[in-house]
Amino acid sequence: MNKKKITFIFVILILALILFSFFRSSSQNTKYSKTSYYLGTVNEVTVFNVKESKSDKILNECDSILRYIDNKMSTHIPGSDVSKINDNAGKKFVRVSDDTFFVVKEAIQYSKLSDGYFDITIGPLSNLWAIGTDKAKVPSDSKIQKLLPLIDYKNIILDEKNKSIKLTKENMKIDLGAIAKGYAADKIVAYLKSEDVKKGLVNLGGNIFTLENGKNDKPFKIGIQDPTSKNGESIGNIETTNKSVVTSGIYERFIEKDGKIYHHMLNPFTGYPFENNLSSVTIISDKSINCDALSTSTFGLGLEKGMNLINKIDNVDAIFITKDKKVYLTKGIKDNFKLTDKSFSIEKLNKQLV
Repeated sequence: MNKKKITFIFVILILALILFSFFRSSSQNTKYSKTSYYLGTVNEVTVFNVKESKSDKILNECDSILRYIDNKMSTHIPGSDVSKINDNAGKKFVRVSDDTFFVVKEAIQYSKLSDGYFDITIGPLSNLWAIGTDKAKVPSDSKIQKLLPLIDYKNIILDEKNKSIKLTKENMKIDLGAIAKGYAADKIVAYLKSEDVKKGLVNLGGNIFTLENGKNDKPFKIGIQDPTSKNGESIGNIETTNKSVVTSGIYERFIEKDGKIYHHMLNPFTGYPFENNLSSVTIISDKSINCDALSTSTFGLGLEKGMNLINKIDNVDAIFITKDKKVYLTKGIKDNFKLTDKSFSIEKLNKQLV
């Protein structure tokens, strides 16, 4: 074989290698997303490094999962499991889907864990305040006091054998808004794994789950929102792999009257929004349902009790931000959180808790 022919073959091989590397790199950077509106919020599911033909099927199925959960757990859809439970309050058991039964059962466990600060029977009060809707208002104290006897998770009865649920008092209402999105995120991630999706990002109105199973994937960088900003700016970030990140804050939904801010997280014991020095709580865990329920629970408990609770739970961490711009971190996240806004400061609560 002459030198010209060898050189020609060598050049062809080099070109083939370059083209292979280019297409391989391109395929590794592809991403496809689908946006929808379910569970009262805008949702976006993104998959990476999946063929376009397969991505359509996967994203459409994710949409179906969200639609199904919304149709079962929404308080606003007539005929949903939750609507049927509420319509039959004080009357009879209602047979529900396995998904709804599981979520209600989990909600009761979080109520026990938080000493009742997390309570899905908050429904009558949520409807009264209607924060986040065009009917939002500050109700009279007399109306609030009238509804308080209806708020008690202990009045939810579960029939495990028949997957049925009953509320013991008439006019009771459950509201799964503080836990259903977390459950939905977990269901979507489980489905993505079943389809061998190595990398994905699930964002259900701020309920975030980062999925990464590739060997060379870099962690997602998730910004922690500035509770004092209306523009969604962040005060810092964390890197996560196969974790959910959920934040509950006073900036999310609120109304203002006579110079006072009333946010959407209601205290089951007083009927008014929680009043403490917290402006937001972010929970990081390998299950989004944990994050969803615990972000509300710990906000209600306040900084010290909330920190104590999280430090007792394995594989769960939290970022607490107070109204005076101080940031408190649980043990497992303190080396991962990067503060970028110097108007905030990282503090230690005390030696026992941090």
